[in-house]
Amino acid sequence: MQATKLNNISIEQYIAIEHENDTRYEYHNGEIFAMAGGTVPHGIIGGNVFGRIQSKLLDKNSLCFPMNSDVKISIDVERRFVYSDTMVVCGDIEYSEVYSEAVANPIIIFEVLSESTAGYDRGGKFFLYRKIKTLQQYILIEQDAPEIDIYTRNEGDLWHIKRVSGLENSLTLQSLEIEIPLKDIYRNVDFNVSQ
Repeated sequence: MQATKLNNISIEQYIAIEHENDTRYEYHNGEIFAMAGGTVPHGIIGGNVFGRIQSKLLDKNSLCFPMNSDVKISIDVERRFVYSDTMVVCGDIEYSEVYSEAVANPIIIFEVLSESTAGYDRGGKFFLYRKIKTLQQYILIEQDAPEIDIYTRNEGDLWHIKRVSGLENSLTLQSLEIEIPLKDIYRNVDFNVSQ
């Protein structure tokens, strides 16, 4: 999350600020934070994830579909609106109780990690995401090495963590019953280019 922030902002003011500035902000119970732009590998990985999921779900004729980083996620119980890199929704979209442009029912959320956001994505943001009752998997993707951490919700709201490493392996999305090879997720990413 970027350091730029404003305090004591209502949800209505937050919505107006985003529309007026054409800038993405996360809203955290009265505070808003400007979102930083991503790196080239970040953009490539995010596009690859979205494209592969969309393709596999279309092949399955699934009622599930991905959404990109332009769509807000609502965590109404915490008065928060955040952005992920990709999310997947199944069936009808449930919208925020207070803002109709924010989705409240993702079943999978993906974050592509960067040096500036990794701590937040692994810590505070994951704590918030766990409040989403529909969420079944949370996927953290490294951008400088082929490594993905998969957090899967089990019964009793316990989370199982698994790491998948190496371009020869695949990411299993058990909630969608699909697999995506890591070589597809990291397609066109040059790990030798310094970030």
